[in-house]
Amino acid sequence: MTFVAKPKLHHPTLPQNALCYTRRDYEGKISTLCAGCGHDSISAAIIQACWELSLEPHRLAKLSGIGCSSKTPDYFLGQSHGFNTVHGRMPSVLTGANLANRELIYLGVSGDGDSASIGIGQFVHAIRRGVNMTYIVENNGVYGLTKGQFSATADQGSTSKRGVVNADSPIDLIGLALQLGATYVGRSFSGDKAQLVPLIKGAIAHRGAAFLDVISPCVAFNNHAGSTKSYEYVRAHNDAVNRLDVIPARAEIAVDYSAGETVEVEQHDGSRLRLHKIDADYDPRDRIAAMNYVQQHQARGEVVTGLLYVDAEAEDLHAHLNTVTAPFNRLEAAELSPGAAVLAKINAGFR
Repeated sequence: MTFVAKPKLHHPTLPQNALCYTRRDYEGKISTLCAGCGHDSISAAIIQACWELSLEPHRLAKLSGIGCSSKTPDYFLGQSHGFNTVHGRMPSVLTGANLANRELIYLGVSGDGDSASIGIGQFVHAIRRGVNMTYIVENNGVYGLTKGQFSATADQGSTSKRGVVNADSPIDLIGLALQLGATYVGRSFSGDKAQLVPLIKGAIAHRGAAFLDVISPCVAFNNHAGSTKSYEYVRAHNDAVNRLDVIPARAEIAVDYSAGETVEVEQHDGSRLRLHKIDADYDPRDRIAAMNYVQQHQARGEVVTGLLYVDAEAEDLHAHLNTVTAPFNRLEAAELSPGAAVLAKINAGFR
């Protein structure tokens, strides 16, 4: 077997961010996915977003489960923390890590099989608890590692590469995330870097449960006529509700938008989401309207993309539990185990 290593030398003229890092400093290993896989485009968008935000790589923790999508954290941010869990169990491990060390930036990468099938219970509870994370599902509608069976997100009536028609109703992870209380919800397409990169930047800056459903065509098993997750279908049926960019408080990023209404949403860290509204009646701050909008367009066979909902006043799991500001992994034994008298007092409060 032949392994190809990336060169460690960088060209001296490569652009640098505020930390003097080049984009290459946010890369990982060479991808082993199929050539043209949409997942690689998502990895490239994550790299670009983190570089533009000038994140210190060691401050980010990336977690995943099992599947083609869950292999991708190996292909970006090679200098960050990483943990590959078992199938469908990424959300609970991420929750535990977040509770232990709230100072890290958490990025969960999953797939439609990993999150919508075996891991759907874990997905539900991580979202409803408001874990401070960016949760990305790389959604291709098939099990790519096991030869292309339909996943739980495959649309009813879509056909497989072998011509089999899917008779089951799909699980809409966007609708589920909205219903469960996610405070930043977006959908994008792996082939739309101009939309995807700002969505990822906004999700990382958001405090609370940020969920992104990214349609990512499987070039081996789900990129044919009859598939609703193919490049051709998404491009032909895409309804983008907005275009956006993220403006960190420390340094403004110059952007050029066409004419139309613009809405700015300030987040807890001082950064702002600048939204250019394509649909004049669409308001990303209305959860119920977002749910209705997605369902209405889905019934017409349209794929709604963009920032679908954001709550600028959201709180995360630590705020809900009223935890201490210090990360748990820095507390001493006396603080974690204050003694029998304190425990007795706590137990008495529940009687």
